[in-house]
Amino acid sequence: MSYTTQKETSGPFDNVVEQTIAALEDEGFGVLCDIDVQATFAKKLDEEFRQYRILGACNPQLAREGLEAEIELGALLPCNVIVYEEDDGTVVVSAVDPGQLVGLTDNPALDTIAGDVSERFQRVLESL
Repeated sequence: MSYTTQKETSGPFDNVVEQTIAALEDEGFGVLCDIDVQATFAKKLDEEFRQYRILGACNPQLAREGLEAEIELGALLPCNVIVYEEDDGTVVVSAVDPGQLVGLTDNPALDTIAGDVSERFQRVLESL
Protein backbone atom coordinates (compact mmCIF):
# COMPACT_ATOMS: atom_id res chain seq x y z
CA MET A 1 0.00 0.00 0.00
CA SER A 2 1.42 3.36 -1.00
CA TYR A 3 0.99 6.20 1.43
CA THR A 4 2.61 8.91 -0.70
CA THR A 5 2.47 10.35 -4.16
CA GLN A 6 5.70 11.59 -5.66
CA LYS A 7 7.55 13.13 -8.53
CA GLU A 8 11.19 12.91 -9.52
CA THR A 9 12.73 16.09 -10.84
CA SER A 10 16.11 17.54 -11.63
CA GLY A 11 17.74 20.77 -10.66
CA PRO A 12 19.56 22.06 -7.63
CA PHE A 13 18.08 20.71 -4.40
CA ASP A 14 17.52 24.12 -2.79
CA ASN A 15 15.75 25.37 -5.92
CA VAL A 16 13.40 22.38 -5.86
CA VAL A 17 12.61 23.07 -2.20
CA GLU A 18 11.83 26.73 -3.03
CA GLN A 19 9.69 25.72 -6.02
CA THR A 20 7.81 23.22 -3.85
CA ILE A 21 7.10 25.81 -1.16
CA ALA A 22 5.91 28.29 -3.80
CA ALA A 23 3.68 25.67 -5.43
CA LEU A 24 2.19 24.77 -2.05
CA GLU A 25 1.47 28.45 -1.42
CA ASP A 26 -0.22 28.69 -4.84
CA GLU A 27 -2.56 25.91 -3.67
CA GLY A 28 -3.38 27.67 -0.37
CA PHE A 29 -0.92 25.85 1.89
CA GLY A 30 1.45 27.48 4.30
CA VAL A 31 4.57 25.69 5.43
CA LEU A 32 4.32 25.61 9.23
CA CYS A 33 7.62 23.82 9.75
CA ASP A 34 10.67 23.07 7.65
CA ILE A 35 12.88 20.36 9.10
CA ASP A 36 16.34 20.00 7.60
CA VAL A 37 17.02 16.35 8.39
CA GLN A 38 20.58 16.46 7.03
CA ALA A 39 21.51 19.38 9.32
CA THR A 40 19.73 17.84 12.30
CA PHE A 41 21.57 14.52 11.95
CA ALA A 42 24.88 16.35 11.54
CA LYS A 43 24.30 18.44 14.67
CA LYS A 44 22.64 15.87 16.93
CA LEU A 45 24.31 12.65 15.78
CA ASP A 46 27.49 13.92 14.13
CA GLU A 47 26.52 11.78 11.14
CA GLU A 48 26.15 12.52 7.44
CA PHE A 49 22.87 12.04 5.59
CA ARG A 50 21.57 12.94 2.16
CA GLN A 51 19.82 16.28 1.60
CA TYR A 52 16.35 15.75 3.04
CA ARG A 53 13.72 18.28 4.08
CA ILE A 54 10.33 17.73 5.69
CA LEU A 55 7.82 20.50 4.98
CA GLY A 56 4.77 20.60 7.25
CA ALA A 57 2.05 21.95 4.94
CA CYS A 58 -1.31 23.25 6.13
CA ASN A 59 -4.27 24.82 4.38
CA PRO A 60 -6.03 26.67 7.23
CA GLN A 61 -9.53 26.49 5.76
CA LEU A 62 -9.32 22.77 5.04
CA ALA A 63 -7.71 22.12 8.43
CA ARG A 64 -10.59 23.93 10.13
CA GLU A 65 -13.16 21.91 8.21
CA GLY A 66 -11.34 18.71 9.09
CA LEU A 67 -11.08 19.56 12.76
CA GLU A 68 -14.77 20.42 12.90
CA ALA A 69 -15.56 16.97 11.50
CA GLU A 70 -12.99 15.11 13.62
CA ILE A 71 -11.43 16.93 16.58
CA GLU A 72 -8.61 14.35 16.94
CA LEU A 73 -7.51 15.01 13.34
CA GLY A 74 -4.95 17.45 14.70
CA ALA A 75 -2.79 14.48 15.64
CA LEU A 76 -2.34 13.88 11.89
CA LEU A 77 -1.67 17.49 10.93
CA PRO A 78 0.12 19.17 9.26
CA CYS A 79 0.38 17.13 6.09
CA ASN A 80 4.01 16.38 5.30
CA VAL A 81 5.71 16.96 1.98
CA ILE A 82 9.29 15.73 1.72
CA VAL A 83 12.06 16.72 -0.63
CA TYR A 84 15.16 14.54 -0.80
CA GLU A 85 18.09 13.84 -3.06
CA GLU A 86 18.79 10.38 -4.45
CA ASP A 87 22.34 9.05 -4.80
CA ASP A 88 22.29 9.83 -8.54
CA GLY A 89 21.38 13.50 -7.92
CA THR A 90 17.71 13.14 -8.77
CA VAL A 91 15.50 15.16 -6.44
CA VAL A 92 12.25 13.56 -5.27
CA VAL A 93 9.26 15.47 -3.97
CA SER A 94 6.79 13.28 -2.13
CA ALA A 95 3.50 14.19 -0.44
CA VAL A 96 1.52 12.14 2.02
CA ASP A 97 -1.64 10.60 0.53
CA PRO A 98 -4.43 12.43 2.38
CA GLY A 99 -6.85 9.58 1.70
CA GLN A 100 -4.59 7.11 3.48
CA LEU A 101 -3.99 9.57 6.29
CA VAL A 102 -7.64 10.32 7.05
CA GLY A 103 -8.52 6.67 6.47
CA LEU A 104 -7.05 6.10 9.92
CA THR A 105 -9.98 8.04 11.39
CA ASP A 106 -12.70 5.89 9.80
CA ASN A 107 -14.74 9.10 9.43
CA PRO A 108 -16.43 9.42 6.00
CA ALA A 109 -17.03 13.13 6.67
CA LEU A 110 -13.33 13.66 5.91
CA ASP A 111 -13.38 11.99 2.49
CA THR A 112 -14.25 15.17 0.58
CA ILE A 113 -11.58 17.17 2.36
CA ALA A 114 -8.99 14.46 1.70
CA GLY A 115 -9.98 14.45 -1.96
CA ASP A 116 -9.53 18.22 -2.16
CA VAL A 117 -6.10 18.07 -0.49
CA SER A 118 -5.08 15.20 -2.76
CA GLU A 119 -6.01 17.17 -5.90
CA ARG A 120 -4.07 20.18 -4.65
CA PHE A 121 -0.99 18.06 -3.89
CA GLN A 122 -1.22 16.52 -7.34
CA ARG A 123 -1.19 19.99 -8.92
CA VAL A 124 1.81 20.92 -6.76
CA LEU A 125 3.73 17.89 -8.03
CA GLU A 126 2.68 18.50 -11.63
CA SER A 127 3.97 22.07 -11.45
CA LEU A 128 7.51 21.01 -10.56
